Amino acid sequence: MNLTYETKRKLLGFTFLIPYLLGFLMFFAVPLGQTIYYSFQKIDIPEAGGMSFTFLGLQNYINLFATEVSTVDSNTQILRVLLDENTNVLINMPLITLLSLFLALLANRQFKGRAVVRMIFFLPIILGLEVVTEMLTISTGSEMVQSSGLFAEGLVARLLIHYTAIPSQYLYPIIDFVENIFSVIARSGVQTLVFLAALQSISPSMYEVAKIEGATAYETFWKVTIPSIMHIVMFVVIYTIIDLFLTSQIAEEVYNFGFVVHGSKIGVASALSVVYIFNVLLMLGLALLLFRKVVSSNG
Repeated sequence: MNLTYETKRKLLGFTFLIPYLLGFLMFFAVPLGQTIYYSFQKIDIPEAGGMSFTFLGLQNYINLFATEVSTVDSNTQILRVLLDENTNVLINMPLITLLSLFLALLANRQFKGRAVVRMIFFLPIILGLEVVTEMLTISTGSEMVQSSGLFAEGLVARLLIHYTAIPSQYLYPIIDFVENIFSVIARSGVQTLVFLAALQSISPSMYEVAKIEGATAYETFWKVTIPSIMHIVMFVVIYTIIDLFLTSQIAEEVYNFGFVVHGSKIGVASALSVVYIFNVLLMLGLALLLFRKVVSSNG
C-alpha cells in the first residue's frame, strides 16, 4: 500500500502515542471517572468499613468557593489559593524557560574547560532534585535542611534594606526573586538539557549561510536559532506548566481533604481535583493556542 509522506508521519506519531493511550486506559481512566463521580457525592465512611454515598449535585463545587471550605493549614480560601497558584505559574514559567535557554546557550558554546563549566552549571540542579535529596537523607541518616546557601536567612533582604534607599514596593519583589533564584535554577534542569539537545541538533550549515550573508550574532540568534528551536520552546513551556502545578499547594490540599481532615471530605477533595484538572487543561490550552501560531509561522 502506497502511503503519502504526511500519512506516514501521522501513523508514526500515533505509534508513539500508543503506550501512553494504553497506560491512560489501564491506570488513569477509571480513577478519573471515579473522581468525577465522587465530586457529586457526600461520602461517609462507616465504622464497619466501606463508603456510603449521598448525592449532592454541584454542592461540593459551590462549597469550594464559599466560606465553608478553606485550606487545612492556613485557613486560606480555596479560590485565593487557586489564584495564587495560577499567578505563580504565570510568573515562574517564563523565568524558568528563559533561564534554561540562557544556560543551554552558555553550555553549548565551544571553549576550553566546557566540561567543567557544564558540571558547575548542573551541580545545583542535580542537588536540588528531590530524589537526590532523599538519597542524601538516607545515606547521612539526618534530615536535609532546605536552604538557599548564601541567600539563606534573608541575607539579601537585610543587605538591600540596610544599604539601599529603594522604596519597599519595588524592593520586596526584587528580594523575593533573588531569594527564590536557587529554586528556579533547580527547576530548570530538565528544560536546560532539552534546550541543549535542540541547539546541538541545528545544522551548522545554517550558521555558515548566515555568516556568509553578513548576519551579525544578534541577527543569527533571532533569525536562525530561535526559529529552529521554537517547537522545543513550546514543549518546554508545556512541561514547565505541568511541573509547577504538580508541586502546587492545591495538590497538597486534595490529599489533606481526602485523608488528613477529621471525617475526611472525600467529595470535596474530588471536586477540588476536578477543578484543578480543568484549570491545568485551561492553562495548557492557552499555551498551545499561543505557540501553535508562532510555531506554524516559523515552521
